[in-house]
Amino acid sequence: MIPVFTLPRDRSAIAERLAYNPTEDSATRKAVERIVADIRRGGDRALLKATHQFDGVRLAVSDLRIPETQLEEAWKALPASLRAAMRLAAKRIRAFHKRQLRKSWTMTDAQGFRLSQRWTPLQNVGLYVPGGAAAYPSSVLMNAIPAQVAGVERIVAVTPPAREGVFGSATLGALYLAGVTEVYQVGGAQAVAALAYGTETIPRVDKVVGPGNRYVAEAKRLLYGTISIDMVAGPSEVMILADASAPLEWIAADMLAQAEHDPAAQAVAVLIGRKDGKTLAREVARQVAAAPRRAILEKSLPACGAIIQVKSLDAAIELANEKAPEHLELLVENARAAAKQIRHAGSIFIGRYSVEAIGDYIAGPNHVLPTGGTARFFSPLSVQDFLKLTQLIECGPKGIKAVGEQAAGFADAEGLDAHARSIRYRLESFDRKRSRS
Repeated sequence: MIPVFTLPRDRSAIAERLAYNPTEDSATRKAVERIVADIRRGGDRALLKATHQFDGVRLAVSDLRIPETQLEEAWKALPASLRAAMRLAAKRIRAFHKRQLRKSWTMTDAQGFRLSQRWTPLQNVGLYVPGGAAAYPSSVLMNAIPAQVAGVERIVAVTPPAREGVFGSATLGALYLAGVTEVYQVGGAQAVAALAYGTETIPRVDKVVGPGNRYVAEAKRLLYGTISIDMVAGPSEVMILADASAPLEWIAADMLAQAEHDPAAQAVAVLIGRKDGKTLAREVARQVAAAPRRAILEKSLPACGAIIQVKSLDAAIELANEKAPEHLELLVENARAAAKQIRHAGSIFIGRYSVEAIGDYIAGPNHVLPTGGTARFFSPLSVQDFLKLTQLIECGPKGIKAVGEQAAGFADAEGLDAHARSIRYRLESFDRKRSRS
């Protein structure tokens, strides 16, 4: 069911299996371009038309906003145990992200320049909340809480309308718990476009965050520059480095936990100094046979998953750094020491009890992570994603006398005469003052 490889014998096959090669989906791109253009021109009218066309739901303008009372009712309808778990998750997420706050600072140098770096929160942020089969209340908390910690003034959420008129209580309840009360029942590319351009009902925002399907991802890609975005995420992925101390049942369960997300999700186990890859494959098959999401697992594991046998921890770490996985589990002895050698990963889970699923919900660090090898240069979602940096420069007479002519010389070298002249007018003012005195 799931292929088993061995390094170094199968190096080329492993490289091909681990590579992320996003397909060029021209049909999706063209469809999104049309939707975005329609919303930009038509506002609410186009939004309602798209909602009927793509979601099969007829709405009036007055139906777009979900009443705050409905969010509260959804929260109260949740089982007490789930409400307690969500409160605990929110508390832990908030505590972790508060440590990420940045401090503004000011310095004065020898030439009298007063130079500052000032962090301020974004004013308006849009949160895309998936609906239907992909309803993730945990993602509501992971996206909304860092924005709140940063001090964002207005958080607007959008979520696809419920075709049967009943929304997922956990998702709406999570919005209520997070304090996000401005929620609109629109989804897909049309919702992202509405947030980017604004309509008569939905306000324009400065940034859109949150997961979605390929149409949502393509809309975020297309509208980047009109708005800021968190990232354009690909399929979810996990790489598990496991030595002889890790039980096969645990490794298999962790693979299934990732592979059940999506037919394109990738679960990779790297077995270190052990040759029981085929035994693990049989254990994976056994667990798949009993899994409620078997239909998805039977697609994702054979197509995207892998079991790789390597001789040493060094070889496994090299493979992990080449892959730069979204999630990396270290089910090995001396896991902390191994973690120090990892350069590229979205989140690293250290030790046999640090299961990736605990990070999805309640550990505290963000579960919105770079995928497809982009952990080589992107970071997890954080408070900093909701802050912007402003530089302040205050130069007095002493400062411009000290460095003005050198700056004007730079301008001369670049052929920018007006730049140089704007500086020299100020330098010449000192000469005129001296001549008058």
